[in-house]
Order: sequence, then C-alpha cells, then structure tokens
Amino acid sequence: MPFLPLRPVPVADSAATLYQEWLSWLAEELGRPDCDRNELVRTVLTDIYFPELADRDTSTLSRTTQVTLAQMDPRNVTLEPEYYQEIDLEKYAPRKPLLWLWEMFDRSALGENVELGIHFRRLLARHLFASCGKNFKAFTHVRVSVGYNLNVGDNVVIHRHVLLDDRGGIDIGNGSSVSDFANVYSHSHNIVDGRIVYLPKTVIGNGVRITYHATILAGTHIADDSMIGAGSMLTRSTEPHWVYVGVPAHKVKEKPADERAQKAPPTPDPMINPE
Repeated sequence: MPFLPLRPVPVADSAATLYQEWLSWLAEELGRPDCDRNELVRTVLTDIYFPELADRDTSTLSRTTQVTLAQMDPRNVTLEPEYYQEIDLEKYAPRKPLLWLWEMFDRSALGENVELGIHFRRLLARHLFASCGKNFKAFTHVRVSVGYNLNVGDNVVIHRHVLLDDRGGIDIGNGSSVSDFANVYSHSHNIVDGRIVYLPKTVIGNGVRITYHATILAGTHIADDSMIGAGSMLTRSTEPHWVYVGVPAHKVKEKPADERAQKAPPTPDPMINPE
C-alpha cells in the first residue's frame, strides 16, 4: 500500500518573510506584560476587515457601518461561554479577545491559508490554552469554548470545523488527531432539568485518532492508540489499540500487534516552526 507522508509546500520568499514578520510582531505584542489584548485585537481585526476606516471619525459613518466596526472590538461582543454560571471570569477575561481573534481570523480572507493559519493558531494557542505542546496544528474553523480548560500535548492535529467543548475540561495526548467536523464534549445536562449541568473531564490519550464527524461525549477516556470511526458516537471509555465504530460506538477490531511493531518512524513535518 502507498506510504504518503505530508510534502512541503513553499510560498513565495517575500510572502514567507512577510508572514514571519507579522507573526513575530503579534508574538511580541502578546508577550508584553502591559498588553491590552482587547485593544490589540480591535486594531488587528480592523486592519484585516476595514483598513480604510481605521482612522475615520466613526460619527461620519452610517449606523450600520458603525455597528459593523464595533464588532472588531471584543469588548462589544458576547460569546456563549460568558453566559455559563460556572465560568471562571478571571481566567476567561484574558482569553476572550484571543477567542474572538481566532474565530474572526478564520472568517476572513486569511483563514484558508494553511501556511499562515497553522502558525497563527499555534501562536494563539500558547496564550489561550491551559497548556499547549510543540508543533500544534489547527486548521480552519476550529471552535474552543473557554480555552483555560484545554490541555494539548505535542504533535496534536485538529482538522477543520472541529468543536472542542472544554467547558468541563479536555486533555489531548501526544500525537493525537481529531478529523473534520468532529465534536468533543465535556459537559452534559440532566434529562429533566437542563439547568442541571454535569462537567466531567474528557481525556484523549496518546496517539488517538478521532475520525470524521465523530462525537465524543463528556467524561469518556479514550485510551492510547484507540481509533473512533467516522460518524460514531462514543459514550464510554475505550481500551488501547482498539477501533470503535457505530452509534453508540463499540469495539470492532484490535490493531494487529505485528503491524504496530513495524510502524514506520515519524516523518518530517513540513509545518514545524522555523525555530
């Protein structure tokens, strides 16, 4: 069978330099102890969406344009997690601007650029998550609930349109991947009264593969090297090296020990930071 590791994809030297300069500037700003993250995000998003209006007197603009410009400032918007009773506002406050920047970046003309987007989200993750290991990769339209309850190991890959609901906490182990349109939850509701909320942590072990459109329910522990099949709904914890499929997901096949022993070593990643 074909062995197809990722290939490097270069961009123009001038673009690579420009991206690195911008990311370095953003990293420097976020690293400043006196950084006003709300103002920084307002400036960046205004530059992305409405650069021609950055210095305009807003009173000369239409009401609709004024309202639209107001959305560039995280202080003028509310996000769903702010309505949760259990939210830790002290932890959430410095993360909210970065959540808004992440989501608005993805909705802009910049969001689909893999080369820029991977490094941009990797930079934000270091300031947004409770912890984030090396070589983290998130593709476009990944959604995170609060950020401060998310722990991510080394070499983790999160693909497009994934929801990481870290309301009760999510841990993701080294080398794990979550495929497109998967949902990982860490909260659930009482079946009689939806205001009664349970917040069990969801744990994803090392080397786990959660495949397309799968749903991981709150409180499950996915053992090392498990695989959750496409479209499956995991309602209970797994055993190492087993493949789980279905609704609800059940184990159907153990990965052969001889193939695991002969697995090729890691190949170079073309999107490692040039550090």
